[in-house]
Amino acid sequence: MKNIKQGGPLVPRVGLSATSPRPTAQPNPALRAFRCYPCRVVLLWALLIASSSAFAQVMSLDTVLATIDRRNPMLQQYNEKASAYREYTAGAKSWMAPMVGAGTFMTPYPGQQLMEARDKGSIMISVEQQIPNPARLQANQNYLASRAAIEEKGRAVQFNSLRAEAKTLYYQWLVAEEKVRVLRENERALQLMLKLARLRYPYNQGSLGNIYKTEGRLLEVQNMLLMAQGDIDEKSYRLKSLMTLPAQTPLQVDTTLQITFQPFASPFDTAALSAQRSDIQQLDRTIEAMQLNQQLQRYQAKPDFKIRFDHMQPLGDMPVQFTAMAMISIPIAPWSSKMYKAEVRGMHYDIQAMKRERESVLVETQGMLAGMSAQIARMQQQVDNYQHKIVPALQKNYDAALLAYEENREQLPVVIDGWEALNMAQVEYLNKREALYIMIVTYEKQAEK
Repeated sequence: MKNIKQGGPLVPRVGLSATSPRPTAQPNPALRAFRCYPCRVVLLWALLIASSSAFAQVMSLDTVLATIDRRNPMLQQYNEKASAYREYTAGAKSWMAPMVGAGTFMTPYPGQQLMEARDKGSIMISVEQQIPNPARLQANQNYLASRAAIEEKGRAVQFNSLRAEAKTLYYQWLVAEEKVRVLRENERALQLMLKLARLRYPYNQGSLGNIYKTEGRLLEVQNMLLMAQGDIDEKSYRLKSLMTLPAQTPLQVDTTLQITFQPFASPFDTAALSAQRSDIQQLDRTIEAMQLNQQLQRYQAKPDFKIRFDHMQPLGDMPVQFTAMAMISIPIAPWSSKMYKAEVRGMHYDIQAMKRERESVLVETQGMLAGMSAQIARMQQQVDNYQHKIVPALQKNYDAALLAYEENREQLPVVIDGWEALNMAQVEYLNKREALYIMIVTYEKQAEK
């Protein structure tokens, strides 16, 4: 090795001189490692992992959402609850079971003196059936059926939330893939600059500080690559958990997806919003259920019926006898009517409170949709400026500086400054694109599109 100059620091020149001895041939480290059995196992697993990632399934956004709709357990629980209320509805008109009894009637105690044969008493068989009021049974059935509709709308509300979460993860994954592509290009550019700097340094056409500076920028880019890859892994695992897929399932997003913004046609039409949003529909079903329950409480004032038949078989010289009885309840008695009347009044105020909540949600949604629509338009304009003006201009600046450096008309710090400006603009462009996608998802969640 030759030094740079006499008395200076020992810095190795790039390459070998003509008189330098050739290095002796060393055995291939890969071959040495392959002779070791544990190393072969590790290499085999690495090849399997690489092959699985190479054949990862490309899953479109529609497929992801359909899989969540079909497999997510948070949605399945609403299906089970709705099925439970439908089963309750099927038995809502059932009557109480009949009562059958047997015993003695007017039978004297043992040891008593009987005056006549008829004093022996009788064997009695009794049958009793309670007949509930049919209007109350119908009201109870209607109320239980409305509870099933609430659970179905609750499922739609939960799916809207999961759909927004899945879209956010999917779009962030797309941006992370774009970041990886940009960082790979920056890595190759820095490697080229570093190679040129090392080749020129022995001829006093560059400084050692510029080489170290370029190496530092290269390591920073590689560190950013690691962060982007970790972000992709996180989004992958979260998406697979939403779809209830095994964590080892290879998955890849569709990078050809075009994301566009379509504003809600009638953001200030409350009727259109009510028909679109599942949470408003859930509030409507809840109000209907409360009204049906209120009607059920009113029917508590209707009477119930009961019939009873007793048959007496005498033990002595007596005729066969029977007793038939019909009974009716009197729920309008003052001491029994206070409860259901108070329930009816209380439910009236609960229904009014639900209606006010519905109005407030609609008013808040109108304001949010209008504000987000304007914000999305501004964010889209910023993204377009970065994509069509800022990044292309900085790319031309960097290309011109790199060309001048390759032709020995410019210094390496100028090229690095041009690259840094381009890299910052590219990263900022991708960050703004990600923020735009998240805002679009938030808008679609509010409009439930």
